[in-house]
Amino acid sequence: MSDQVDVLVYGLGAIGSFYAFILSRSNRVRLTVVARSNYEVVKANGITIDSENHGHHTFHPHRVVKSLADIPPVDYIVCAHKAIDQDEVAAKLQPAIDNKTTFVVIQNGVGNEEPFREQFPENSIITCVTWVGATQTSPGIVAHTKSEDMQIGLFPNPKVETQVEQRQLETFADLLRNGKTRFQVLEDMQIQRWEKVVWNVAWNSLTTLTMVDTQSWLKSSEDAMPFTRQLMQEVINIARACGVPLKDSLIDQLMDKINAMPGIGSSMQTDCKSGRPMEIDVILGFPVRKSRELGIQAPYLETLYVLLRAVDGRLRLAQ
Repeated sequence: MSDQVDVLVYGLGAIGSFYAFILSRSNRVRLTVVARSNYEVVKANGITIDSENHGHHTFHPHRVVKSLADIPPVDYIVCAHKAIDQDEVAAKLQPAIDNKTTFVVIQNGVGNEEPFREQFPENSIITCVTWVGATQTSPGIVAHTKSEDMQIGLFPNPKVETQVEQRQLETFADLLRNGKTRFQVLEDMQIQRWEKVVWNVAWNSLTTLTMVDTQSWLKSSEDAMPFTRQLMQEVINIARACGVPLKDSLIDQLMDKINAMPGIGSSMQTDCKSGRPMEIDVILGFPVRKSRELGIQAPYLETLYVLLRAVDGRLRLAQ
């Protein structure tokens, strides 16, 4: 790979904008961003980040585009879009891909990598779990709290030489390092993905269906806490059946974490309030399909999945 690295960020919401900023800090990166609703503002004014960790910055990507029609193949495609209709998105990315392009998947959920692997079997995938507190307060303007961490690692491709994939991972890690963000490179990212989905299944689902924050939910009745813990246990059981060794003690860790925080909503709740489609499939749908396939009982998870699909269907029809 040449010293210059062509990076495309697809999905310019809060998380995509934050990592576009991080990547833009490396003088090796030539950055292209795909913007939709915020295209005019970003094209004219760039992206502004107001961060408690990094300060106040405005930066201008090398290219701001609405579509990929005229984009030559890039070295890395950072997929930071909402994990909705993944197959359709993977197909849209085709013009920017050749056999050297590496996908960087920064999304909630599990099973996110499979549509990219299916449509592009010769390409490498770096899979990521992020814990960044960022909000797009208006088009092209992002507010970032002190919350900042990410775990990254390969979603190994047996068709690509291990040394080649390691170089692609190391190059991307160097770009993050140059951007002065917090991250760790891990060997087995599926543990991280499933741990976060245990969190997301609980808090995304429960805050969306009840339209209350996490603390209001937990204090709503004496049944709320045991319900939440059982829901988490079901997801842990499914993960184990998939060969991902999660421990039961994860439930206590996650409950301690939520109890140390003020009441919060969730990205799914925000999408629901805004009338947008929700990330149901990668957060709940994939675990439900695995539970059915492997014969794991998950009645709480199944119930929430069925209810949320109905809500999501209503939102999609209203669009």
